[in-house]
Amino acid sequence: MTAGWTEGPTEKCGVVGVSLADRDAARPLYYALYALQHRGQESAGIVTHDGFQQYDHVGMGLVGDAFAEADLDGLRGRVGIGHVRYPTAGSVDSSCAQPFSVSFKSGSLGLSHNGNLVNAEEVRDDLEGLGHAFTSDGDTEVIAHDLARNLLDGDLIRAVRRTMDRVHGSYALTIMHDDTVVGLRDPEGNRPLCLGRLDDGYVLASESAAIDVLDGELIRDVRPGELVVLEPDGSGYETYRLVERERTAHCFFEHVYFARPDSVIDGELVYEVRRELGRLLWEESGIETDVVMPVPDSGRAFASGYAEAASEARGDADDADGDGADIEFAEGLMKNRYVGRTFIMPTQDARERAVKLKLNPIRSTVEGRTVTLVDDSIVRGTTSDQLVELLYEAGAEEVHMRIGAPPIVAPCYMGINMATREELIASERTVEEIRERIDADSLAYLSIDAVAEALSRSRADLCLGCVTGEYPYDIDGEATDRDVNRPVVGDEAAGADD
Repeated sequence: MTAGWTEGPTEKCGVVGVSLADRDAARPLYYALYALQHRGQESAGIVTHDGFQQYDHVGMGLVGDAFAEADLDGLRGRVGIGHVRYPTAGSVDSSCAQPFSVSFKSGSLGLSHNGNLVNAEEVRDDLEGLGHAFTSDGDTEVIAHDLARNLLDGDLIRAVRRTMDRVHGSYALTIMHDDTVVGLRDPEGNRPLCLGRLDDGYVLASESAAIDVLDGELIRDVRPGELVVLEPDGSGYETYRLVERERTAHCFFEHVYFARPDSVIDGELVYEVRRELGRLLWEESGIETDVVMPVPDSGRAFASGYAEAASEARGDADDADGDGADIEFAEGLMKNRYVGRTFIMPTQDARERAVKLKLNPIRSTVEGRTVTLVDDSIVRGTTSDQLVELLYEAGAEEVHMRIGAPPIVAPCYMGINMATREELIASERTVEEIRERIDADSLAYLSIDAVAEALSRSRADLCLGCVTGEYPYDIDGEATDRDVNRPVVGDEAAGADD
């Protein structure tokens, strides 16, 4: 985690690809990246193709900082892909900014990747042994080199299938081979990817919010293991289910934390899922208080659902008296949106002041009242205890904390910048020990079963590694939740074929 006021995990990346009939792709890609800005703030990039050659521009920082008008004017062509990045594998510099571009004997290639490969080093070592030279330490370049090698011996679909046989981990990709844009989702569907229709073409994106900003229509999610090929003239698309697994491994944290509330992920509107998570949180661990308030902005939908369920329960209980009053839902913490995520905190005093600079309690909402504070997660716990302290200082009589996700007990290897076990407050502590640590009057988390219920999915079809310590991929030193083995690459694979 980089320095910042928040203790929450940082997002993976966002990808987009478009194919249009009669206009350049650069500006639609630019607008789509703005809609995906929450998924990555370290760098942004676009690669386009005009039927003859490839054009690219990548820059560090936010989308608005990475592109000038002249940069967009120089990105010619009606097809292209884009990317916003938060580093999960690789350095924080321009060498790892995406899309990753390469020219080779069979044409040009651009690739945007959201996710994280488990076996990137093994594939990299094998490719280096075959003479491939790498310019970055990121796993995206590994995928690009492997795909380029396979394109020398076959068509795009066959090349993608061969690369899928060698890489192991989570990925949602938008790829441009010459003037053909494709989207690919890993066989477990860990990272989101969806397909949309525009008036003059088609779009692939990490979230449907990027389709909305282009005035498009969401067609559906890309299926796990599916390749979607957009026609270069924007007239249509073809799909190929290259790999099909019995079980999926959708990341539940997309709905809990990362995705925009107005996005539809795997058929579920994120906002409604979060409200349902809040309702289930009340059912499992509701407590009567004077006011329910969210930690902005992450806890808002959870707190709304929680307060609504609490009011319904109170109304049912008081119907006989005709005195059913709603539980108050209030914004008791105001957020200063002008404190950046890289706020410098060189001393402990500055670190403590960072929360006060970012969040300020509304005393009239809090003073002399019992409070339920609702958030989506607790990772390290350093922010939670300061928020509880802020509310006590503002005059709260009691502060009860409710969390719309299970305790995070293990790191994420699938592309989320989750802390190590040593840094995770729940990895070695009970809920009661965490409550004492953050000094709340009570603390409760949502159960894993409730998460599965809210997502209308079986636990078996979710990636729950960060809350169970068991993963859907073969990761060194970690337990798995299914029968899975990583691919064998290099000399060992050749030996196995003999």
